[in-house]
Amino acid sequence: MNTVGNYTCTCNYGYIANNNAETFMDRQGVQCIDRNECVDYSGLCGINARCHNTPGSYYCTCAPGFRLRSGQTNFTDPSTDSCETDICYTDKSICGEGSCKNGKDGHECECKSGFTNHGHKQMKCTDKNECEVSGLCGINARCHNTPGSYYCTCAPGFRLRSGQTNFTDPSTDSCEIDICYNNTTICGEGLCKNSKDGHECECKPGFTNYGHKQMKCTDRNECEVSDLCGMNARCHNIPGSYYCTCAPGFRLRSGQTNFIDPSTDSCEIDICYNNTSICGEGSCINGKDGHECECKSGFTNYGQKQMKCTELKCDTCKTDLSKHPELTNITSLMTNTCLSLSGNKEYLTQTDGERFLKDFLDALDDLLSKEIKDAEIMTRIFDIVESMLKLIGPLLNNNQTKMSAKETEVELLVKRGSSSPDGPLMMSTNSTQFTSNWKTATGNTYLGFTTAALLGYKSLEGSLNSYFGNLMKQENMKYEINSKVVTVVVSNAETKHLQEPVNLTFSHLKQMNENLTCVFWDHELEHRGWSTRNCTKVRSDANETVCSCTHLSSFAVLMALYDIGDVYELRVITCVGLSISLICLLICIATFYLVRSIQCTRNTIHLHLCITLFIAYFIFLVGITRTENKVGCAIVAGMLHYFFLSAFCWMCLEGVQLFRMVVLVFNTTVRHIYLVAAGYGVPAVIVAISAAVNADGYGTEKHCWLKLKDGFIWSFYGPVCVIIIVNVFFFLITIWKLADKFSSLNPDLNNLRKIRAFTITAIAQLCVLGIMWVFGCFQFDSGTLAISYIFTILGSLQGVMMFVIHCCLSKQVRDEYVKYLADVCTPQKRKYSEFSSNQASKSQTSKSVQNTGESSI
Repeated sequence: MNTVGNYTCTCNYGYIANNNAETFMDRQGVQCIDRNECVDYSGLCGINARCHNTPGSYYCTCAPGFRLRSGQTNFTDPSTDSCETDICYTDKSICGEGSCKNGKDGHECECKSGFTNHGHKQMKCTDKNECEVSGLCGINARCHNTPGSYYCTCAPGFRLRSGQTNFTDPSTDSCEIDICYNNTTICGEGLCKNSKDGHECECKPGFTNYGHKQMKCTDRNECEVSDLCGMNARCHNIPGSYYCTCAPGFRLRSGQTNFIDPSTDSCEIDICYNNTSICGEGSCINGKDGHECECKSGFTNYGQKQMKCTELKCDTCKTDLSKHPELTNITSLMTNTCLSLSGNKEYLTQTDGERFLKDFLDALDDLLSKEIKDAEIMTRIFDIVESMLKLIGPLLNNNQTKMSAKETEVELLVKRGSSSPDGPLMMSTNSTQFTSNWKTATGNTYLGFTTAALLGYKSLEGSLNSYFGNLMKQENMKYEINSKVVTVVVSNAETKHLQEPVNLTFSHLKQMNENLTCVFWDHELEHRGWSTRNCTKVRSDANETVCSCTHLSSFAVLMALYDIGDVYELRVITCVGLSISLICLLICIATFYLVRSIQCTRNTIHLHLCITLFIAYFIFLVGITRTENKVGCAIVAGMLHYFFLSAFCWMCLEGVQLFRMVVLVFNTTVRHIYLVAAGYGVPAVIVAISAAVNADGYGTEKHCWLKLKDGFIWSFYGPVCVIIIVNVFFFLITIWKLADKFSSLNPDLNNLRKIRAFTITAIAQLCVLGIMWVFGCFQFDSGTLAISYIFTILGSLQGVMMFVIHCCLSKQVRDEYVKYLADVCTPQKRKYSEFSSNQASKSQTSKSVQNTGESSI
C-alpha cells in the first residue's frame, strides 16, 4: 500500500502479520503468516458443523450424524447452507438389504437385486420371494427361494435334460422323466443310467444282462464253464464270483482251503480229510505211507504213529504238598513219568510197563503202610491210583498182567486192534470179582486200545471206617466196612453215568446177611466219604454180596450196626424219664403255689420256672418228632423256643433276686408284675423277632426244632449264653458279698447260711440246665449215640432234679410234706391237728418273716 512520500504493507486475506500489526514497513522484518479462522472466529460454521482451516482460508463440514441440506460435502457460509440430521448415518440397518440415501423428505431405501420394499421408499428392503410367480420354473419342476434369488429343481421322478442338479431359466433346460430315480431294483446288481432312449444298466463284475442294456443284471454262473477248477475239484458259484475246493478225500497241495486258478494249485489225496477222530486229540498229517498223528503237549499215542492221541492228565492229582507232604513221593513219580511220555518218542520205546507198575505199587505200599485219618488225603490217593492205572495200561506188553504187593494186588487187561473190542470183561482179586463188557470199558471213543484194571487194598478198610457222616445224616444209621476196598479203572473217560451197569461181587469180612449196603467213595460230596448213589445190592448171603453200579470208582460193602434215631433204649429213657419229670414238676408247682408258709419272691420265681419247664417238656414229649405236618411242626418248634427261653429268663431273675437279697438291706421284694414282664415278655420279643426275620427256620426234617442252617439256632443259644453270663456275674458278686459278710464282726449267720444255700442250689440248677443244652446242640446236629444218651438222660431227669433241689433239700418244705402226710394218715386227731397246724402255721409264718432273709439281711 503506497502513502505520500512513503509506503506501507498489509497482509493478504487469510493471512496476518506475525506481530499482529495491521500495516507495517517492509524494513521492519514483519512476515505474513496463515490466519487460523477456525480459532479466531467462534461459531464461524454455525451449529452441527465443524471448521477446517486451510492455508489462507477455511471450510466447514457437518458433524457426524448430520448432512448439508444442499447435499454438498462442505460449505463456508452458514447463512447459505446448514447441517441437518443424517438419518442414513445414524441407523445403518434402516434399509435392511438396501442402500440408504438422504432426500428432501428424509431418506430413501434403494433395494438390492432380489430384495424389495414394495414401493415404500423409506421401508426396509426384505427378500423378494420369486417363487410366488406362477410357472417360474416351468412344468415338472419345483421353485426354491433363497435370500435375494431362487433356483429350480425337478420334481421327484424327473431329472434335468442337461444332467445338472438345478437351474434358474426354464428356457435353457427342462425336466424329463427320470427312470432310475428311487428304483434300486430296476438294474438288479447293476448301475442304472438315464439315456436318450430311457435308461441303461451297467452290470458289476461277475453279473450280466446278456447284452440287453435295459435288462436287470443277474449273477453269472462261472461254474457252467467245463473244467474250470481242474481234476478232483469242485466249483462253487457265489454272487459275482466263484471258488474251487477239492473233492472229498482230496486236499490242496498248498494246504489252503480253496483256490481259483488250477494252474497255481492242485488237489491230491487227503487221508485226514473229514476224519476228525482219526488222531483223537492230535493233529493228522498226511505222509507217504498214509498219515501220522502228531500229539499235542500232554497227550500221547505211546509211540504208535497212526494211533489216536490220548490225554495223559499229568496234573489230575495236583495237590498242595505243603498240606499233604506224605503224597510227595507218589505224586512226583506219576507227574515226572507222565511228563516224560508227553512228546518224548525215544522214552516211549524204552519204557518197561511192568517195571513202571512195580515202582508204582511200591510207592503206594509206602503210603498205605501209614494210618490215614484224612478223607481229603484218601480222595487224593484214589485219584492218583485211577490216573496211574490208566497211564500204565497201554505200556504193558501182555494182554493180561497180575501183580501183588504188600498192601495191594492188581489185575490189568489190555485189548489192541483196528476196531474196538467187544464181549464180556471179567477181572478179580482174592476177595472181589468185577464183571462188565469191553464196550463199556471202551466208551464212545476208541483210541486204538482199551484197558481195564482192578486194584484191591489188603488192609485199607480199617482206615476208612470213619467216613460215614453223609450216610448217617441221611439214614441215621451207624456203619462198618464188611469187605475189602477195591478201585476199578477202564479206558472210558465217561464213567460217571454208564449206559450199562457193572457188577462187583464182594466176599464178606464177617458172615452176615442183614443190613448190608453197597457203597462207593464219592469225590463230589462236600465232606468226602462213602455214598450209596446209583449203587444197589443185587443179592446177598452170609458170605458175599453182589453190587450193581452205573459208575466206576472205589467200592466196598457196608453193614449197618444200629439206627441212632430209633434206639429202643433212648425211646424208653425219653418216655419214662420225661413222664417222671412232668410228675415232679407238677408236685413242685403245687408246692410253691399252695403252701403259704414258703411263699416269697424267690419261690414265686421257682413256681414260674417249673411251669415253663413243665409246658416245654410236655410239648417236647408229644411233638418233637411230629414232622409230617410242616405248619404244626413249626408251631411246636416256636413254642419250644419260647418256653425254654422263658425258663432261662426265670433262672436269670433268680440270680438277680439273690443279688438283691445280699446287697440290699431293705425292700428286696420285687413286684409280681415286673417278674412276669421279664420272665414272659423278653422271650416273647425274641421269638417274635426271630419268626419275623426267618419264619422258615422253625422245623427240620427230623425234629420240630430250630434249623441249624444260616445260624438260626443262635436265636436260642445267643440269648441263653447272655443269660448264663449275666447269672454267672451275679453269682460271683453274691458269693463275694457273702464271704465279706461272713468275715464281719457280728454276722447274721442264720440268714447268711440260708442265702448261701439258696445260691448253691441256684448255681446247681443253672449248671444242670445249661450243660443239658450244650449236649442238646450236638444232639440235633451230629446225632451220635453217646451224645443222644447224655442229652436224653439230662433232659428226662430235669424235673426230678428241680424237685430234689428245691423241695427235697429244703427243710421247710420237708416239714410241710410231713405235716400233710400226718394229717392224711391220722384223721381221728383232725381237730387237734388242725389246732396244732394253725398254731404251727402261725409260728412258721413268724419264722418265715424272720428267716427268709428278704427283709432282715
